[in-house]
This record gives sequence, C-alpha cells and structure tokens, in this order.
Amino acid sequence: MSPTYAAPAESAMKEALQAYIDHFNAGDLDALIGLFADDASVEDPVGSTAKRGLAEIRAFYGESIKTGAKLALSAPIRGSHADAAAMAFEARIGALTIRVIDVMTFDSSGKIASMKAYFGQGDFVQG
Repeated sequence: MSPTYAAPAESAMKEALQAYIDHFNAGDLDALIGLFADDASVEDPVGSTAKRGLAEIRAFYGESIKTGAKLALSAPIRGSHADAAAMAFEARIGALTIRVIDVMTFDSSGKIASMKAYFGQGDFVQG
C-alpha cells in the first residue's frame, strides 16, 4: 500500500508565497531557490517552455532579478485544502507593470513543486 500524501498546511503555503515575493524583491537568489523542490518546474508564462530542476530555475530567476523588477501583491494570497496556493501581483519594471497570477503546487515537505505564471498581452501596462 502506498503512503498517503499529506499536503502542506494552507498557512505554510501562504507563508512560502510571501517569502517568494520578499526574497525576489530583496534580490536574494539563494533564499528564493531554497523555496523550490529539487525537481520543481517553472512555466513563466504559461505556454512557454518549462524550466525544470534547480539549475534552470536559478538561471531564470537570476535573469529576472537582474531586470530590477519588484513584485507587489494585488490581493491577499489564496491557499487551498489541497496542495496549491495562488497570488495575484504586479511586477514593476521601470514604467512597465505586468499583472500576473501565479499558481504554485507544493510537495509533502512544503517545497514548491511547480509554479505557473498566468498573464497575457493585455496585462502589460505602461506608465
């Protein structure tokens, strides 16, 4: 009989998403990558080629942080009774704002197993 999967507590997932924002804004790449499982995937934006594993994810976020982007929540972080949480936020890069919704799933140890970023052309705002 296989073991039962125990999803992380909703509060732990919400804390991880807040830490994601905080570490990104601080430019703390090591702490940000520390939130992810070894075999995690990042699809940013959804429809692009997924980054898989910590090396690809580190390279992606390293470049993202270099842009000077800052993230700000647009609404409270949402959790679930399962293994997922989501947040609506704005990524500001100079005069450009991108409105994004990230949905993340978590493994049994509370690490981010997958991250999907939802935004499209209509979510880019100048000024």
